[in-house]
Amino acid sequence: MPHQKDKKETRDTLQTGKEVQSNHKLTHTLPVADNLLEQKFTAETPNTIWVSNITYIPTDEGWLSCAAHKDLFNGEIVGYALGSRITKELVIASLLMAVKRKRPLPGLINHSDRGIQYCSSSEYQRLLDMFSMKASMSRKGNCYDNAPMESFWGAMKNELVYHRRYATREQAIREITEYIEIFYNRQRRQERLGYLSPAVYEQQFHERKKAA
Repeated sequence: MPHQKDKKETRDTLQTGKEVQSNHKLTHTLPVADNLLEQKFTAETPNTIWVSNITYIPTDEGWLSCAAHKDLFNGEIVGYALGSRITKELVIASLLMAVKRKRPLPGLINHSDRGIQYCSSSEYQRLLDMFSMKASMSRKGNCYDNAPMESFWGAMKNELVYHRRYATREQAIREITEYIEIFYNRQRRQERLGYLSPAVYEQQFHERKKAA
């Protein structure tokens, strides 16, 4: 069960939470990409469809912002970034980590919601073009269009965050990094993967491909 919030944390939430959330969900008239996925959340091969989103973690210092990219092939978190503010630099850092680690081929679909960090950043859009990626975005206000990312955030919060009281953002960053790198990607078994972890599932895919 989550720890009971004290008065200070409740006050911080009342003072900053609404503002932080609105930075991401703010209604805007910026250019948006078509929804190429249409809630078809499957990929036959690694690094052909990534989904991305943002969430927020409470600490005694204030909110910690988290951006991540997830591979729909095996559910692996291929890139992520954490910081005190949700900015375009955060989603760019997550994308660059994913590209550096996975080096996807041209044509990858990069799906996100319509948050201003994705829509307003010409640098983010230039990076998609540079890496020959196809931009895709959810319909306005429809969280189901990015359900795989919502599922990851839910798992991380239920399995880690709700059982912690973070004194500092740095403490939260350490534990979230460990959760992603050690547990979620390498150890956590997923039913849809035949009860394999993302790492093992992809390893077996490459072994079968090599043997074919």
